[in-house]
Amino acid sequence: MAAPDTADNVFDVGIDEKLPFGQLLMLGLQNVFGMTGMFVFPGLLGRAFGLPVDQIAYLYGVTFMVCGLTTMLQSVGLLRLPITQGPYAGNFAALLVVGHLPDGGLGAAYGSLFVAALIWCLMSVPIRGFSVVGLFARYLRSPVISGMIVVLTMIQISSVALPNWIGTRATPGFPLISFGAGLVTLVVLVAIMVKGNPMVRRAAVLIALAAGTACFAFFQPISFGAVLNAPWVVAPKFFPWGFAVKTDFVLVFLLTLIPAGMGSMAMYQIVSGWGGQRLTAGRMSEGVFAVAIGSVLAGLFGGFSTLVYPDNIGLLRSTRVGSRFATAMTGGLLIILGASVKFDMLLVLVPAPVLSAAATLLFGIVFMHGIHMLAKVEWDDRLLITAGLSVLVGLGGLFVAPETLAGMPLLVRLVLQQPVISGGVLVVVLHSILCGDRLEKAPVVTVEA
Repeated sequence: MAAPDTADNVFDVGIDEKLPFGQLLMLGLQNVFGMTGMFVFPGLLGRAFGLPVDQIAYLYGVTFMVCGLTTMLQSVGLLRLPITQGPYAGNFAALLVVGHLPDGGLGAAYGSLFVAALIWCLMSVPIRGFSVVGLFARYLRSPVISGMIVVLTMIQISSVALPNWIGTRATPGFPLISFGAGLVTLVVLVAIMVKGNPMVRRAAVLIALAAGTACFAFFQPISFGAVLNAPWVVAPKFFPWGFAVKTDFVLVFLLTLIPAGMGSMAMYQIVSGWGGQRLTAGRMSEGVFAVAIGSVLAGLFGGFSTLVYPDNIGLLRSTRVGSRFATAMTGGLLIILGASVKFDMLLVLVPAPVLSAAATLLFGIVFMHGIHMLAKVEWDDRLLITAGLSVLVGLGGLFVAPETLAGMPLLVRLVLQQPVISGGVLVVVLHSILCGDRLEKAPVVTVEA
């Protein structure tokens, strides 16, 4: 039976409801295609370090498998919510910076990530419903903090949306073909979301991506050479680029993992609100523990730590299907695709402008839900100071002059350029100082339809 359409429940299919295998498969594929970063980050990182094609393919494979395993843990193992995990933009940025330092390299970057992830994993181990990370949950009960974390997360990852849709002079089909194909994707997606019947809406992103790709290929033929030359299967390897650990690098990666966990808890509250469920601190700790396990595996095998993927959260809202078994199918598909490099490369052939155009809309949906959470706030001077200073610090760090950043320590540089770190930590600190007496009175945040 479909979930009731109440103010607290926006899903037509509830969180604990099962669907026929065919529908689960369709929804799982749609989730995979909606994960823009999955197709962007591994290729960008591999090419930034001049890795050969087989190692870039390996990076794709491990990324798929780590995200798939973590997604399954979230859906049916620990958290039990329809959560899809994808590669984390903050971790991508940290790997890129640390890997290019004179005393860094990919071996030191991934070794330090592994140690930082182990520390984070220990902090998030749920014991009788309690963990160190669970302490953050009481702060996220405030709609100011949870809403700001969602907004800052969207700001941080917006760089893979519209900029990649527009592209650069080196982008195939730039400017008219790439932008036009993305526009076709966006128009089809909006039309289906607004006018489509429930069954068609469940395949909205797949249909829109297919339409955009067909438009792109009509003017700019797509080569399948990468698929033909790729190996069939990839096997995970321990520390494929070597192993080294540096204390300051460990701290850098730990600082990227903490706000990812906080952002994840904010997303949990959005989804649980849509499904009419309340979350305890212990249950949220289990969700963060699943993310931490994925981070350990990423450092060990050479992938990316994960984040609750906002475009897939937007997909839940657009399809109104909240079944966690659909996201569990997504996890299974990601593991299978990760082991099949040829299929990984086939998915990568979907043009980046097409994927990024869809992400622009889906990211925007989640951003506006963050604003919706902030609309619940009864604003006063203290809350205006807390939110206003935090968002401007988070946003302003992205515009600090390169020559100024070059003279700063690595840790400061990374914090400034990660809005979720700079703004997220600041909003928690300011709220605890200026509004700490309100924490016990704050209601659990839910999002209404």
